[in-house]
Amino acid sequence: MKLTFSNEITAADQARRTISGKIAPLGEIGHTSAGKVIFERGSIQVDDPKKVLFLEEHNDKVRLGRAQSIEASEDGWYGTFKLSASSKATDALIEASEGLKTGMSVGVEVIDSKPVGGVLHVLAAKLVEVSLVSNPAFKSAEIKEVAASEADEAKDETQPTESEAVMENTPDTVAVAPEVETPAVEASAPKVTAATPRVYAQPRIAPMTGAQYLEANIKAALGDDNARQIVRAADDSTSTNTGLTLPQHLNTFITDTFTGRPAFEAVTRQALTESGMSFTVPRLYTNAGTPNVAPTVADTNEGAAPSETGMTSSYDTVSVEKFSGLNRVSFELIDRSSPAFMELLMAELRKAYEKATDAALIASFTANGTAATSTAATAAGLQSFISTEAAAAYKGTGGDFANKLIASTDQWAAIAGYADTTGRPLYSAAAPMNAAGAVSPTSVVGSVLGTDLIVDHNIATAGIVDESAFLVAPGSVYVWESPTTNLRVNVLTSGEVEINLYGYLAIYVAKSGKGVRRYNLT
Repeated sequence: MKLTFSNEITAADQARRTISGKIAPLGEIGHTSAGKVIFERGSIQVDDPKKVLFLEEHNDKVRLGRAQSIEASEDGWYGTFKLSASSKATDALIEASEGLKTGMSVGVEVIDSKPVGGVLHVLAAKLVEVSLVSNPAFKSAEIKEVAASEADEAKDETQPTESEAVMENTPDTVAVAPEVETPAVEASAPKVTAATPRVYAQPRIAPMTGAQYLEANIKAALGDDNARQIVRAADDSTSTNTGLTLPQHLNTFITDTFTGRPAFEAVTRQALTESGMSFTVPRLYTNAGTPNVAPTVADTNEGAAPSETGMTSSYDTVSVEKFSGLNRVSFELIDRSSPAFMELLMAELRKAYEKATDAALIASFTANGTAATSTAATAAGLQSFISTEAAAAYKGTGGDFANKLIASTDQWAAIAGYADTTGRPLYSAAAPMNAAGAVSPTSVVGSVLGTDLIVDHNIATAGIVDESAFLVAPGSVYVWESPTTNLRVNVLTSGEVEINLYGYLAIYVAKSGKGVRRYNLT
């Protein structure tokens, strides 16, 4: 259990950049994060004062300095804290000197305690941190001294105090620009601070009789520490202390969204042009539906006219498409959630972008590729598909090798299970006599009949059916892509932030689709 409560500052020395004050009273009731508390004499333990951090409003992300000394006296514990040279620490000194923040609040881990009349008496506790706070719980101390160094005085002369009005011009509209981070909003922590529960090992005890429990109670009352632990272990349980056994919320993020774009590994990729939503690509096809004409060369006799064929060519128009995703997030979620939230959100947006663009490339294979000769859903059918279509792609494209086999997860499962008549696997390094390739259930890449296997989870077909696999010649498919852009815009009317991720993509299946062979089931 961790307690936090506050007390007033007794001194703030800017010359030495120190703040001093009573950090915990002795014998006084304080209102802490766990209710009313009294610290007994000698209850606060400090192993090494210089390891005690000085924070702002119990926020571990705002570290102002460290303790120089912590001493116990007749009326409580006093501490002196050295502040760093950071701007936040300097602001803290100014706020302390101007009386804007007059309290010091301690955070302790309670080791031993006992409740008496609704007040928790702390018998043993470990000091974790001390914070500068705005509203102290104890009024018995006051600031005694404020002194500024020459460097700080020169800096302070140019800074407005609380009595100086500060005017700020805020535009009515919000400009949108790439990569604009939402400004952080810092708020003072409330008087009652939330602390992360600590886990302590509690001694296990064997079943005991009523007499044994009574004996342990008596010994505990006489100061026997072992007996006190036995009584506490017998009395306390998770069912009677649900407020102190809250479930932990881990930072592990469980998701079933895929990452990666496997099909992009089978094509030629280039950077997109800087402007325009379309562009043209000149081409010369002799085997297209409306073929162009290529120059010819022929065997020519002496004195005869050479072969003359005028070349004709044309062009294809490639469209540029935008892929975009948006998330609208409240200020509260950004300010008060786990720091990992924004990183996780952007990671999921990037995964969604990858999924959409990879699916678009697969759809282009289906729409513009060439249907293969039909085959059976067997190992022999797969061999026929690759051997027949690889040769057809080479001939139809004018020399491009179709050496990338993009397969669905169902095709992957089937390939890994293909075996000969004796049950030996065909695509396994463990069976070299059947070395038709190498495929394993723990890898989404492999080798099948001389082609590079690429398993793509974005192929939507189910089973060994049409378009469950594609044989691709990388030199016949082009993808132009821009870098992705991240926009963040404040929506002031609703107190939200719009986060947008987008990019531009152009896909071109060239050479009349002869370099993409679509699996065709008999």
